[in-house]
This record gives sequence, C-alpha cells and structure tokens, in this order.
Amino acid sequence: MHNTMKQQIFNRKQAVTLLLMFLSSLMAISQAVAEPVYNLDLSASEVRKIVVAVPPFIDGATNQATKTGREVSSLLARALEFHGFIQIVDPARYQSNPTPDWAAIGTDYVVRGKITTNGGDLSIEGSLYDVIANKPLPGRRLKGAESQQQDMTLRLADGMIGEFTGTPGISRSKIAFISDQSGRKEVYLTDVLGQSVRQVTRHNHLCVSPRFTPDGRDLAYSSYHRGNQNLYITDLSQSKVTRALSRRNGMNLAPAFSPDNRTMVVTLSKNGSPDLFLMDRKGTILEQLTRRTGINVSPAFSPDGNSLAFVSDRSGRPQIYIMDMQSKQTRRLTLQGKENAEPSWSPKGDLIVYTSLESGHTQINTISVQGGNPARISSGYGDFESPTWSPDGRQISFSRKRNGHQEICAIYINSKKIRTLFTLKGNQSYPRWSPGVK
Repeated sequence: MHNTMKQQIFNRKQAVTLLLMFLSSLMAISQAVAEPVYNLDLSASEVRKIVVAVPPFIDGATNQATKTGREVSSLLARALEFHGFIQIVDPARYQSNPTPDWAAIGTDYVVRGKITTNGGDLSIEGSLYDVIANKPLPGRRLKGAESQQQDMTLRLADGMIGEFTGTPGISRSKIAFISDQSGRKEVYLTDVLGQSVRQVTRHNHLCVSPRFTPDGRDLAYSSYHRGNQNLYITDLSQSKVTRALSRRNGMNLAPAFSPDNRTMVVTLSKNGSPDLFLMDRKGTILEQLTRRTGINVSPAFSPDGNSLAFVSDRSGRPQIYIMDMQSKQTRRLTLQGKENAEPSWSPKGDLIVYTSLESGHTQINTISVQGGNPARISSGYGDFESPTWSPDGRQISFSRKRNGHQEICAIYINSKKIRTLFTLKGNQSYPRWSPGVK
C-alpha cells in the first residue's frame, strides 16, 4: 500500500477515534454474543458523520442483487441517514466495482445484507462491517411475511442505530399532523420518511391539535364538526371507531396524557375562561388544576409525570409555567419574550421547546427546565409553530409558514439547518411526533 493511502487511512481512523467518545458494549441482537462497539455522543455540533455504504442486499439462493435487495438497501440507507449522524456513500462510487476498496473511498462501515424468500415468507439478514478495524460486527436476522418487508427493513435500521448510539433508532415512529389537502383540515398520519400517508379523520370539518397516547396506539384530537370544539380519540389500529372524550360546552382541547397512560390534562372552558382539568381516560373530571388565573392552555407532562408545563397569561402576556403535580405549586419558567406558548418537554426531561413571538414572527426556542436564558432553534424567514420532540430527543419537528404555504420541517438539536420532512399536497400544521416503537 502506498504511503499516501496509509496516511489517509490513519488520518480517518484518528478522526473516527475522536468522534467516538467512549466504548460501550454492543447490545445483543438476534441472541448474538455481545461485542464492543462505539457509543457516540451526538450532542456536540462538531461531530463528524459516520460514512456508511449500503450496497444492494443479495439473494440468499443466487448471491446476486435483486429488485427486492435494491429496495431494501435503498430504504435502509434513507432510514440510517434520517438520524443525522450518518452519511451514506453514493452508490455511483462503487456499483461498477465488484470488490470496492472501501477504505480508499473513505468508508467507515459497510452494510452486508442477504434476503431469502420462501413462498410468501421473507428473511432479511444484515450486519455492519468495520472497515477501519477490518472485521465484521454481529448482525441480526428478521423473519416475516413478504408484506412486512418495509417494517423489517426499518427494524434493521433501528437496530444498527442502536449499535452506534446505545439507543434504538426512530425509523418506525410516526408523525401526526393536520392537512387541508382534502379541502378541509383533517388529521393525517405518516411514517417519518413520508412513505405511507394516511388520513385519520373524515369529519369534513376543522380538526386541530392531534395528541398521541404514551403507548402510541391512540390519537386524540379536537374537531368542530358538531359545532362545538369537542375532544375525540381514535384507535390507530383501525379507521372507523372514534369516541368522544369530552363534549362539554366551550373548549375541549389538546390533552396531555400522563406517562402512565391513566390520566390526562385537558383545557376546558366550560366555566368561562380556559382552565386545566385532570381527567381519567374515560373523560371524567378528577380535579381542576387552575382556577381564575387567566387563560391556561397547552399542558405538557414531564417524562416522569411529576411536573406539568403549560401556558398562562396570568402575568399579562402568555408565558410558560411549571406545576408540581403533587403540591400543585406553580413557578414561571420563561421570563423573556412577550408571547411564549406551545411547550413540549424533551424525552430526557432537561429541556422544554416552545414558540415565542419575536419581531412580529413566531420563533422556536429551547430552555432548561430550571430556567435561564433561552436558546433560539429556528432561523430564517417565516413563522415556526407547534414544536415536538423526536422520541430519541435528538430532533425537533415543527411547522413552518412562509409565502402563504405551511409545511412540516425538522432540525437536529446539534445543528441549525432546517430541512423539510415531507412534500405533500396542501398545507400541513400541528405536527406531533409519536413515542418510539419497540
């Protein structure tokens, strides 16, 4: 090997060593014996992306690439790249070479995959090959029906993300949102890659504020189709049965489900001004949490369920407050900004993301739950609304409105680059990220 090539490999190996902050044990996959892999600290903005090649999966019988194998590798590559710290090698750099020199083209890892079909059954095997260490890592085999090809591929991607970070990936999570593509604002649901978009409601009327239950099985929302803003919930495993949670006079809006999935906090205005009420899953009021202290809306539970963030104008302008659910004592969190709203608690429990009206436009900030100075997340022209955390806490999704068009975007918390998540007909608003899928 030429000295120049040796130096290139040495330099890249040195860079990856700096990137991989500490070693941890590889989570067991497919009952394989655990081996050490790198656990990345993805919070630093200077982290270099891991370069991964995903060649077509080969057929188990012929050892040749097939249409199915190309579909699996393409989707796997998209799912890996979605997590933000992986850069996929352009297939054009190696597809004409049967034995690519992966180190020479700057690859850190190569995915090796195989597909086996038997009647209507499908088996997908995949593993990572460490180019720098010159050794394969333990892989996993997934079995199912051919109709489960997409889900199995995303499971494989999430497992590989777990090998890198110690936390499973979020490729199989969903995003609920409101869209007017049918002519009315209805609730829709999509996978995070935008491959399968489904219309959830067909009320032919205005719907707002979708909210997932902690297990991700049900979705609550408010609809005006009966004249009042009533609160409903639907089982996402089907598309027909929806039941009312609250039809009280006035507002019935945006439930925050407790992490144990037993109760929820709902905004009701049955007594006049909007207040927060603790309810059980059947819609029975258990306790009134706020009373005669201005407008109180937008509840959001902390991950441990001990605290509740919400918005109140009791100080004159909308601000974020935090309530202790045991003592019911309340403290003001945001001290800067004239109108702060739409709080969303990070999965780790350390940050709250929210919207703030600044210079006539709605921006997105994060703030420590202990208070202090907020950090701006949004940038550029437009109004940014309805921020929501990804299940792994590494991304924030939101709607961006500019030039009369509203779309769903996302940003990695260690980056300032905003990207559009979906290219869909009409306008999209009120995004809400589902919990992680096991």
